[in-house]
Amino acid sequence: MDAWPAPPVPTLTGTGPALRLFDTAAGEIRPTEPGDVARMYVCGITPYDATHLGHAATYLAFDLVQRVWRDAGHAVKYVQNVTDVDDPLLERAAHTGENWMHLAQREIELFRDDMTALRVLPPDEFIGAVESVPELTEAIARLLDSGAAYHVGTDIYYDITASGHFGYESGYDREQMLRLFGERGGDPQHVGKRDPLDSLLWRGQRPTEPYWDTPLGAGRPGWHIECSVIALNRLGMSFDVQGGGSDLIFPHHEHSAAHAEALTGEHPFARHYVHAGMIGLDGEKMSKSRGNLVLVSKLRAAGVDPMAVRLALLDGHYRADREWTGGRLPAAEARLARWRSAVAVDAGPDALTLLGEVRDRLSDDLDTAGALAAIDGWAERALGGGGEDEGAPGLVRDLVDALLGVAVRPA
Repeated sequence: MDAWPAPPVPTLTGTGPALRLFDTAAGEIRPTEPGDVARMYVCGITPYDATHLGHAATYLAFDLVQRVWRDAGHAVKYVQNVTDVDDPLLERAAHTGENWMHLAQREIELFRDDMTALRVLPPDEFIGAVESVPELTEAIARLLDSGAAYHVGTDIYYDITASGHFGYESGYDREQMLRLFGERGGDPQHVGKRDPLDSLLWRGQRPTEPYWDTPLGAGRPGWHIECSVIALNRLGMSFDVQGGGSDLIFPHHEHSAAHAEALTGEHPFARHYVHAGMIGLDGEKMSKSRGNLVLVSKLRAAGVDPMAVRLALLDGHYRADREWTGGRLPAAEARLARWRSAVAVDAGPDALTLLGEVRDRLSDDLDTAGALAAIDGWAERALGGGGEDEGAPGLVRDLVDALLGVAVRPA
């Protein structure tokens, strides 16, 4: 399927430093070490509702990864999936009486519009589960043939002992895994499984549910294998970053890594597992199931500048769980106005030093708060009449655009 249009990205003088990111599997910040082409896979939406600020924060974090890599001289191959057939989507469609395909198409289009407005760089390949069914069934058949998968009636499950590395990505103990598996779409109590943590690869046909006639029988694919195969077939093993929200650490990323490693006999699936924190509202994680959503589309419809939304979400570390409070958006709107005024002056303070500071902050595990503070300092000096460099305002405008994705060009 098609992604969304790419915003222009200014070219900056010089190149930025190598990007260092926190790796969940290692439990520490480590350098990313891509080749000429940096490879990244980020788990996409299940399109049963509109883009909320939790989604937006996650995709902004990995947008910054792209921008910092590009600034360091790398090309980027970025793949993102869309889980356009899955239980939450089907449940929402049944509840509303809408055709599940129509629901998915509408929400995918809204997601595209939100990402365009937020100036998120699009993936090179934007792949739906529905269009991937042939490659998913082929991979599941290989897992069956190797003994890494087994039947429970018409369903097919993955055996967590198959890869030999299950558990390394999350580092969770079995008790925590079992709890999260039950909370996040798993079925630990399903009768007939070899282990409660074994995950569904193929769901045999059920009444009223969509299905595909395949060599595996009639049914539809599970969730985790979707990301394993889409990433593996487009990026290969040991790609540079597997990304998503922190709620995907387990079971989704653990199982998707295990599936790919069992398919290939290679380890690891990704060289970095990178996870964004959750956005909360009134003390709770923002989520569709809780119904406590702040939607990007509704903010846009109310006339909020998407660049202010972007700045509000960047004002905090991407790995930190943080609250969307009443003052966050007004503060971002005020910051955006100051920056736009500052880059409109005729001359300003030296901006090459600022470029180095922003590059250093972002290359250090995406320290956006530090980058914003550095730009605030330059803007304050510029608005106070400091500096005589006529090229500085233009350079600041370009670096804010290229590295943070915020358009501050004066109207």
